[in-house]
Amino acid sequence: MIEHHGTTGRIIPVERLQPGDHSCMDVTDRANRWQVLAAFTRTGLARGEKVMLLLDPSDLNDDDAVACLDGGTGHTEAAVRSGQLVLDRNTPVYLPDGRFSKERQVRTFAAEAERAREAGYPRLRGAGDMGWAPRAGVADDEVIDYEASVAGLFADGYVTGLCWYDRQRCGDDLVAATRRVHPLQVMDCLGALEVTRAPGGARIAGSAELGTRVEFTRALHQALGPRPGRGPFRYELDLTDLAYLEAYCAWQLLDLVAGLPREDTAVVRCGPMPETALRGLGSADVPQLELRVTGAGDTAETAEGEDVA
Repeated sequence: MIEHHGTTGRIIPVERLQPGDHSCMDVTDRANRWQVLAAFTRTGLARGEKVMLLLDPSDLNDDDAVACLDGGTGHTEAAVRSGQLVLDRNTPVYLPDGRFSKERQVRTFAAEAERAREAGYPRLRGAGDMGWAPRAGVADDEVIDYEASVAGLFADGYVTGLCWYDRQRCGDDLVAATRRVHPLQVMDCLGALEVTRAPGGARIAGSAELGTRVEFTRALHQALGPRPGRGPFRYELDLTDLAYLEAYCAWQLLDLVAGLPREDTAVVRCGPMPETALRGLGSADVPQLELRVTGAGDTAETAEGEDVA
């Protein structure tokens, strides 16, 4: 479990990326990184999107990369043959003549998005290894300036982007700076939990399942623990970036909220998937719970007891 106290950045599982998101990921474990890339790729292919992966020349060759992404389904191999999935190397894309130009790169990706539109794809999603920059001697501030300059590519929601930075190759300073310039940071492994604690509650993202039950329950106890003083207390629990909530973890949440003083309120914000688990286990019978549901990519909320479209 990754735990943060008062962080301003939004850290999400890759499953929660939405059209128009520009995200980063810093990685150390190669196997975990390929699992994230596989989830990123398969989601795009399932949605009919054009998918581009820009790999480092030192990474897996194309055949091994496709096999890793495919997982034996055959869907990824078919997507490569049809042109829906494109694998390329980062060096010729970012440094076609041996040097980097921010303006040229923005034009290159804008043209790629336009070609995807003309080909009839509903959206374009791309992920790229940013290891080309330190290898070519591009200064950190030049990389960050470039990352900030591409915001316009995502403005209309057509493109979804994931830039990954290897900590060993790129260094701590660049990795830290990329977190500040990207609106979102993607968790670097699947099936993990990320907790951001705040006064009166917490934000929990990732996956609440068998492998993270202990961490999830501990985070709930900390977020919903007794508060000093008298009078009703309003707890805030943000689960909107929880990609999966198993029944056991949902039951733990309801049990803890039901044990609060009757005058207290626990406001739980979540997406449709956790909502289904909580309602199925009887959330309507817990008077202290105020369940507020946000659809994927939406901002409108539905409170407990209202009709859900």
